[in-house]
Amino acid sequence: VQLQASGGGLVQAGGSLRISCAVSGSIFSINGMGWYRQAPGKQRELVAAITSGGSTTYANTVKGRFIISRDNAKNTVYLQMNSLKPEDTAVYYCNRLVPPFGSWGQGTQLTVSS
Repeated sequence: VQLQASGGGLVQAGGSLRISCAVSGSIFSINGMGWYRQAPGKQRELVAAITSGGSTTYANTVKGRFIISRDNAKNTVYLQMNSLKPEDTAVYYCNRLVPPFGSWGQGTQLTVSS
């Protein structure tokens, strides 16, 4: 399985960005997927999840600001990030929820400047 996250960058606080993750080598549509992030010196955390049926859940730190979605035809999961804060700065990864695929890919870096 390959997980290719893209779309990160440098954004000013209050700005928006959408990141994508293309999944290959697996039957994407049957898997619940999540967006995770890891900031320097911190553990990786799950910030948003979407089931195969499209139900979503969010960490309290991003609820109301981030939106996860998926396009099963494109084997891609998205994360729309709004009202970005400096504390959102991290490397963002996507992965299957349970259990995660063994390879996390390189992720995509988001840096939010104040």
